[in-house]
Amino acid sequence: MSKQKQAQLRKSVAPFAASNTKSSIFQLVNTIVPFFLLWFLAYQSLSVSIWLSLALSVVTAGFVVRTFIIFHDCTHMSFFKNKKATRIVGTITGIITHFPFEKWKRDHAIHHATSSNLDKRGTGDVWVMTVEEYREASFWGRLAYRLYRNPIVLFGLGPIYLFLVSNRFNRKGPKRKERWNTYLINFSIAAIYALLIWAIGWQAFLLVQVPILFVSGSLGIWLFYVQHQFEDSYFENESEWDYVKAAVDGSSYYKLPKVIEWLTGSIGYHHVHHLSPRVPNYNLEKAHESTPPLQQATTITLASSLKSIRFRLYDEASKTFVSFRDVKELLKKPTSQVTVKSSKPSFQEK
Repeated sequence: MSKQKQAQLRKSVAPFAASNTKSSIFQLVNTIVPFFLLWFLAYQSLSVSIWLSLALSVVTAGFVVRTFIIFHDCTHMSFFKNKKATRIVGTITGIITHFPFEKWKRDHAIHHATSSNLDKRGTGDVWVMTVEEYREASFWGRLAYRLYRNPIVLFGLGPIYLFLVSNRFNRKGPKRKERWNTYLINFSIAAIYALLIWAIGWQAFLLVQVPILFVSGSLGIWLFYVQHQFEDSYFENESEWDYVKAAVDGSSYYKLPKVIEWLTGSIGYHHVHHLSPRVPNYNLEKAHESTPPLQQATTITLASSLKSIRFRLYDEASKTFVSFRDVKELLKKPTSQVTVKSSKPSFQEK
């Protein structure tokens, strides 16, 4: 795509990069209110059936994901025109979702500025090794990577690490505003937990809250993972990296059933979001439908997205993700003889 066409593409999306106060308030009401109501019903249903409570907790987790999308928009300062209101809502939704607003705002901005850039990996992204890096890694380096990319670790232990460790501590050398925002959110979470445990008991609290956090965390990691880990995803070194290509070719269009699309705040239109992060979630679909070039982005469905679990390493030669099985013979060959081909057919749906 020429620079002129890239500029035209960004210009076509620009009109959608404007928040609407009524739409934002309506989204807060239809997301936060049901979350609290469902949490209460999950607690009340413990006296009827623990399985009913668990089912309600799973539904509540869906509203936590939707709340996170509002939080996510706030980190891009795209939810309200007023910056102070955006930061307040971002901090409140950060308490609900257990994410530090200012810290995540910084890390996520870096993710957008470096997404698909092989020379700038490591902040706000999923760990991706290239085939050559894996080949040159030590035994312990390969083991660490294989464990990290194991679905049980990534989607099972991942939420636990995210909520209890990563999100609870500041990075090294944060600015004062960032540091104190994390403290505020941590203190608020602790105070709310203490109040609820005092009111309903620790057993009931854990039976409701743990499934909500675990399911929402797993779903959130999955959404983030699958929208950048598809077979022919775009990755380049700094010298060749291009922001627009990284957005359109390095992010997928996750075509989801309407109910799930609603619960996930239309984040399936990830290519639109990466092209223009200031587009609020409720405008993503409109931007996609109104811009024909964006409709050519790699499309994945619920069924086809499951194949992404097999994609573990990025092969710079073939420009595709490959599985560990695909590179099994790699270690037996000298570098000059290495040619990796994916054993899996592409699941692109144009």
